[in-house]
Amino acid sequence: MAEHSPAPAWRTPLWIALLVLASVVFSLGFACALPLAAFAALAALTLSRRDALLLVGAVWLTNQIAGFTVLHYPLDPSTFAWGAALGAVALVSTLAAQWVKGRVPLAGGAFAFLAAFAVYEGSLVAISLAFGSGLSNFTPAIVRRILAINFAAFAALYLIHRMGVFAGLGKPAAPRPQGTPRERQA
Repeated sequence: MAEHSPAPAWRTPLWIALLVLASVVFSLGFACALPLAAFAALAALTLSRRDALLLVGAVWLTNQIAGFTVLHYPLDPSTFAWGAALGAVALVSTLAAQWVKGRVPLAGGAFAFLAAFAVYEGSLVAISLAFGSGLSNFTPAIVRRILAINFAAFAALYLIHRMGVFAGLGKPAAPRPQGTPRERQA
């Protein structure tokens, strides 16, 4: 069995910085349609749980800073509340994608993305209903547009990751151990 040398320490911070930079571009380009589900799925697939959650939190915070400073989001309680809700939902979406990854041997990345998107949109629908905001922002046309933006962002960023792995700049995600925890300990 060949020994693997430890990954250079700069890989993960470089990948996180690249994704945070990409989130600035997406924030300015799509304003209120930052593909947080795409970032959640990609983080879940390429980083440890801690780093994935830190990345998604940084992406969300970067979006909020861009929104309030450059895009001039309104400074009212509703905007702040929705901003906080989006951050929480993005973190939960990351956890959902991490839960799915590795449980589906073929096309695990696609299922992780779909899980992140379903949890993201489903959570926002639930929050809208709980706070009486209605479902006007969840028409089929709007959800299709948000899905298309998230899918395109996920595909592009995942391709960049794969190219980085191919070029030796990144490392592939570690395979998930098979079996139950008890079987893995034996």
